[in-house]
Amino acid sequence: MDLEKFTEDVYTVAENLTTGQAPEIKAKINFVRERLIELYKKNLVKINHSVLEIICASNLIAHGYTVDIEKQLSNILVCDVFATKGDGTFIMEIETGFTPPDHALDTIDYYVARISSKIARYSKHCSKFALATPVVGILPIPKLFLKPPKDRKPEEIQKIKSLVDRFYKNPPIDTDDILNAHLHSIYLINIDKGFAKQLDPYTYLELTEKLQDASGLDL
Repeated sequence: MDLEKFTEDVYTVAENLTTGQAPEIKAKINFVRERLIELYKKNLVKINHSVLEIICASNLIAHGYTVDIEKQLSNILVCDVFATKGDGTFIMEIETGFTPPDHALDTIDYYVARISSKIARYSKHCSKFALATPVVGILPIPKLFLKPPKDRKPEEIQKIKSLVDRFYKNPPIDTDDILNAHLHSIYLINIDKGFAKQLDPYTYLELTEKLQDASGLDL
């Protein structure tokens, strides 16, 4: 996709999201729009992910947050959406379910490992951490992350660490990060209608557990 088409599409999404909004909300959403265009010029984002980011950003902006996207958190971590409100910080990672061709034979393990890695590595950088996904997908979230740290058993932590270390060895994940990781919410993104709906993780698990069981997922 060339820059002209990318810009046109991002402007269309932003216009739909800002219709009827207050000037201060429009300004914040348009900041995200322009930031995405600058990142596209540097070949750092693609249109499908950018649309998801601006929809999620607009949801947080409507709830009083100031939002940035593709923010550097450390020398190895860049988050999709970073938001602040008062003294609180909010990080959102968007998952589409894509797995690279190299993992065609272990797609599920790879995806669970990636989600686990993100919860553990990113959540320590914020007061609230969320995962977001288009409504066409299901997030296979290990149940360990829904337990308070005091209820997470060493063998459960080691199981997650072993899985993550199979795919992400540089650097290996720290067991303390798994122990203390927190997941505040799940966002379901309706791309066509341009909105993201927030659910708490327990409600999300309740809604998806039967599908996960039917799919043979042992989480």
